[in-house]
Amino acid sequence: MNAKITATAHYVPERVMTNFELEKLVETSDEWIRTRTGISQRHIAAENEATSDLSTKVANSLLEKRGIPAEEIDIIIVCTVTPDHFAPSTAALVQNNIGATNAWGFDLSGACTGFLYGLETGSKFINSGKYQKVMVIGVDTMSSILDFTDRDTCVLFGDGAGGAILEPTESGSGIFDSILHMDGSGGHFLHVPGGGSRMPATVESVQAKQHYIRQDGKKVFKFAVKGMADVSERILKQNNLTGDDIALFIPHQANKRIIDAAANRCNIPAEKVLINIDFYGNTTAGTIPIGMNEAVEDGRIKDGDIILLAAFGAGFTWGSILMRWEAS
Repeated sequence: MNAKITATAHYVPERVMTNFELEKLVETSDEWIRTRTGISQRHIAAENEATSDLSTKVANSLLEKRGIPAEEIDIIIVCTVTPDHFAPSTAALVQNNIGATNAWGFDLSGACTGFLYGLETGSKFINSGKYQKVMVIGVDTMSSILDFTDRDTCVLFGDGAGGAILEPTESGSGIFDSILHMDGSGGHFLHVPGGGSRMPATVESVQAKQHYIRQDGKKVFKFAVKGMADVSERILKQNNLTGDDIALFIPHQANKRIIDAAANRCNIPAEKVLINIDFYGNTTAGTIPIGMNEAVEDGRIKDGDIILLAAFGAGFTWGSILMRWEAS
């Protein structure tokens, strides 16, 4: 019993922040950002928008597209590093917002690999035979943890959410392989120092900007290029597939150079690689489901297509998933 995706959806906030706006905030330029990352703009949540709001938009859209009531959802998994609160979970807020009275769920913290972790977890619930409909949402409101005086981070990230409904299939389609990794020794290269039990919020921690995301860009780039390329190549080899067999490669949208390196390693031509980083920046757990829904809406994914997903993120976390698309 495999798990297949029966609906996809995404949502991004209305406000758009261009590179030219960032030029007024930090020492940077549109050319510098575009040539090094591929980003031209990103979406930023409004003051009254939080992660549960973005997630709820996606959840309602998923229900509408699938044509089912919220009561049919068994589990809600919200993959995020920017939850509304430590408690209750964002999944609980979404469950209440959409009226999914029969669902239980939880938040999953896997950073940029979060949606892949969520798909793997949701698919195993489906595989068990006990659950029929699992909603997986990848979402981050990165602007809430960005220091807009730090050029190393504020130019990279945006806000957004995407998601999918997983259901069982006996056709042999759906998710058929995954490779997921984590290496905590790299955690200090990309992290948010403050806010948890190690460094609870104090006047001093706030003044020291310890609640913003920090990264060693060169170190992260080096690990990301190798990690995402290696895992993508490995999952193809262990399934006796090549780049020619892939209909669409949907990679995490962190940096176009990282994406190009992974695609080149797997010999996947540019026309088969989904790239939307120029419009959204890095929405962390949101990038892959946003890209997936855009591909579905644009007709780039068809019945029987083999889809390759890959990501690398803080933790360090990284991984890849293969699925054969089954039209609902």
